[in-house]
Amino acid sequence: MNFAMWKKALTVIPNVTKEEWDRLDIISKWLISTRAAVLVMTFLSAVLAGLFALHDARQGNFTVNPFTWFILTLGLILAHAANNIFNDFTDYTRGVDKDNYYRTMYGPQPVADGLLTKRQHLTYFGITGLLALVCGIYLVIVSGGGLTWLLLALGAIFVLFYTWPLKYIAMGEISVLIVWGPLMVGGGYYVLTHVWSWNVIWASLPYVLGVTTVIFGKHIDKLLIDKAKKIFTLPVLIGEKAARYAVLAMMGLPYLLVVVLIITRYFTPVLLCVFVAIPTFLKLYPQFLKPKPETRPVDFPDGQGGWPLYFAPQAFVNNRAFGTWFMLGMILDVIIRVVFPYFWIK
Repeated sequence: MNFAMWKKALTVIPNVTKEEWDRLDIISKWLISTRAAVLVMTFLSAVLAGLFALHDARQGNFTVNPFTWFILTLGLILAHAANNIFNDFTDYTRGVDKDNYYRTMYGPQPVADGLLTKRQHLTYFGITGLLALVCGIYLVIVSGGGLTWLLLALGAIFVLFYTWPLKYIAMGEISVLIVWGPLMVGGGYYVLTHVWSWNVIWASLPYVLGVTTVIFGKHIDKLLIDKAKKIFTLPVLIGEKAARYAVLAMMGLPYLLVVVLIITRYFTPVLLCVFVAIPTFLKLYPQFLKPKPETRPVDFPDGQGGWPLYFAPQAFVNNRAFGTWFMLGMILDVIIRVVFPYFWIK
């Protein structure tokens, strides 16, 4: 077991040669194939779903089952992993990853790089997707069905059809906003509490907007080549400059939303801890004020992947910083509500 590679694959998307790949254990291969470094975004969404449930538990007169929360988290991570595998397979079979496309440059594309055969790649997808489905069926059973069936079906649709046709018709970014917000956080909250809450959807926006910046940044990085391949992402439609400023707006707005949610007493002031992430934002935002440089800057940070991705890794670093503090703030918020319930609960 190559624990060093596990750790590396969970933090960046490592480049490996065929010889290195052949020496890796099955878990390392799976982590690299699923682009496991980005799965942290789904992990945080699942954790937030449970924290929102704990946030409302006393007022809503319900409890949160830890095992159900664990299965929810595992299922969402496996579904995201299955989507990433299927994304690569779909793009490869459609010929998108030919001609030195970005996906083959910032990290290994298992099929295009000859690391896996098409059959092996589909096997990875099938097993991962099946395990995600098993988790989903369990959640349907424990939640009594109802809306959970719809949430499961919507999740399957996004897994199977995100790469094509949604990404091709400027629905990729909107899909991410829907999946990581209403579907993961809102749906996860429903599975844990049996209650649908629009308050949770709005309150999750500070984090979900950050996730959306990552896919926005990735599509800005690939704008010219996507346009040539007739992949009409939102940055292709609205233009490179407008897309960069849209990302900046989505990076800054979460701080304002947190303040509003504190003023309206949905959150306690402890959520102001997210402002600890401001230095990361201030360090990265100047890069979004100008077009991508033609060569890799010396101080370019490795986050989601590597050059020639430029805006996506920086959006990932920013979202990871904000998301981590948002999660920690939610944990402290829940603790405060347990210790001082009569002061904070309306």
